[in-house]
Amino acid sequence: MKTNLFKLAVITVFALTVTALTGFKMTPTSVLAMQEDTATVYKTKCGSCHGQKAEKAYDPEKAMTEQVEIIMKGKRAEKPPNMPGYEAKGMTTEQATALAEYMKQLRTAPPK
Repeated sequence: MKTNLFKLAVITVFALTVTALTGFKMTPTSVLAMQEDTATVYKTKCGSCHGQKAEKAYDPEKAMTEQVEIIMKGKRAEKPPNMPGYEAKGMTTEQATALAEYMKQLRTAPPK
């Protein structure tokens, strides 16, 4: 019995030491946590409401700062669904800017 407790204590101390030495770091789960590329993010998070070419519920003439603000904070629509805010889900301003630029590019791209 004492041997088992000793082994458990040694294993616990070892595990805690390894964790401390390797820089234990909790990373939040977020929309872009796995460094998805912008096109993938658009397809998985935006395309169902905005369409494949950003042709629905999107105004490419809005200032880039306003577009980024909407992506980050969300926006209440006249009728559901509302635009969710992605800042609370871990998106950075840089990622939101890249997404807004991608949407604008989709909208203004010549048809294939």
